[in-house]
Amino acid sequence: MMNQRKLTLAVTATALLLGLTACGTQQADQGSAPQERTGSAAPAAEGHDAAPADAAATAPGPLTVRTDAKLGRVVTDAGGFTLYRFDNDTAKPSSSACAGDCAKAWPPVPAGSTQPGGVDPSLVGSLERADGVKQLTVAGWPVYRFAKDTAPGQTNGQGVGGTWFAIAPDGKKAAPAAAPGTDAALPPLSLADNDKLGKILRDGKGRTLYRFTKDTAWPMKSNCLGPCLEKWRPAKPVDVNKVEGVDPKKLSVYTRPDGTQQLAIDCWPLYWFTEDKTPGDTNGQGVGGTWFTVSAAGKLVK
Repeated sequence: MMNQRKLTLAVTATALLLGLTACGTQQADQGSAPQERTGSAAPAAEGHDAAPADAAATAPGPLTVRTDAKLGRVVTDAGGFTLYRFDNDTAKPSSSACAGDCAKAWPPVPAGSTQPGGVDPSLVGSLERADGVKQLTVAGWPVYRFAKDTAPGQTNGQGVGGTWFAIAPDGKKAAPAAAPGTDAALPPLSLADNDKLGKILRDGKGRTLYRFTKDTAWPMKSNCLGPCLEKWRPAKPVDVNKVEGVDPKKLSVYTRPDGTQQLAIDCWPLYWFTEDKTPGDTNGQGVGGTWFTVSAAGKLVK
């Protein structure tokens, strides 16, 4: 019996040490974020079911430019539907990484059905897709509709999967003009001043970051899996030398079950919420009584 007790204590101590070491090792291993995976059509439409290819047919005619209250100037088709670009594509050379089911949820805009209209003609071009269809490009970026935009002026595709964004007339991601005297560029991790919640964590895109109360810190583990990830996306690791307002020693990297890496603070995995459509939104606060914004110390903000 005595030997069994000693063995049990030894195993328990070893398990605890491994838990501590796992978080400690990941803290020492932090640095720049790993490069995003590209190419496949399935992740391109993250969190959205594929739709029939004709569900978002582009209205033929001249392109127009609309000023959106939250996004600034965005390109629309002749019917007023928002047009988008995809981060996994490339502009130089023009190349589309959205095919198959992805292209059903995000129908490519045919080059022959549109004219420059309100967009500088020198920026308007086309690329030939694998199926031989010519797709519209703006400043080299392939252009798409979103099947879940069912009425003119909608921007339901904005920020989907962290890779889809309304396209501005210059081909860049649509964004409101920076206020005079401010710098639009944000550090990869910093604090936002929220009127109700105080200072809370945000990423380099201005997105609010959250913790999930069903996760654990010792050992560090994410319990947001499967369907949960459709709305709660793991925050990417950051260069700790560029963060502001946060102690870099509190940051670590969690390796998820699928091998991808996730930013953590004080050994708690961090996420952003796909229902937060514009920088500073906190629509995820209190969802299900399990999701909350985070302080600089890594504590829940309630």
